[in-house]
Amino acid sequence: QVQLVESGGGLVQAGGSLRLSCAASGRTFSDSAMGWFRQAVGKEREFVAAMSWSGGATGYADSVKGRFTMSRDNVKNTMYLQMNSLKPEDTAVYFCAADLQRYRGPSDAESDYFFWGQGTQVTVSS
Repeated sequence: QVQLVESGGGLVQAGGSLRLSCAASGRTFSDSAMGWFRQAVGKEREFVAAMSWSGGATGYADSVKGRFTMSRDNVKNTMYLQMNSLKPEDTAVYFCAADLQRYRGPSDAESDYFFWGQGTQVTVSS
């Protein structure tokens, strides 16, 4: 059974940092593009960051550029989202996702991802 499990969410003050992890099991994702999305209350889920299967290419939403950094450890089958200078508007449930197809680049489209985690809550207080 393939699973993506996020962790690392929590409550932080504005200006603080959090590091989210997404641990995969059931299959290797070393050849899959992976991404992070988030959904705030009352809003549509939106793209945050994505990384190619090799880790050589990344993409970020304009709202997080310069503050968030995505990385992956293919040996551990885990990806990360380092979030710095957090703002109240970053409050959301954060989801990790993985592509079913192999060897693709980063994508900001939800439809390009087949596997999804259950989400982890990030709350930034002002």
